[in-house]
Amino acid sequence: QVQLVESGGGWGQAGGSLRPSCAASGRTFSNYAMAWFRQAPGKERDFVAGISRSGGSTYSADSVKDRFTISRDNAKNMVYLQMNSLKPEDTAVYYCAAPQLPLGVVRTTTRSYAYWGQGTQVTVSS
Repeated sequence: QVQLVESGGGWGQAGGSLRPSCAASGRTFSNYAMAWFRQAPGKERDFVAGISRSGGSTYSADSVKDRFTISRDNAKNMVYLQMNSLKPEDTAVYYCAAPQLPLGVVRTTTRSYAYWGQGTQVTVSS
């Protein structure tokens, strides 16, 4: 049974940094691309960043490019989202996501992911 558990969200000030983490368990972690999504109140869940199985390729939404960095540690079954230069519009619940199949490439749609964590709240004040 695949489990994803996020942590490390919280409060941040505009211009500051946060680093949410996602702990994965239940299968061979390194076989799967991983992603972060976010959902603000009243809005759809949007792709933030994704990372290939090896970690050699990463993809970011235009809204966070050059500010957020996704990384992974396959030895620890962990995925991270380094969030720098925070903006109030980054306020959302952040979700870690994993696909059902061992896809090597990163997908950017929610329907491509079968497993989701419970989410971690990130709130950025101006």
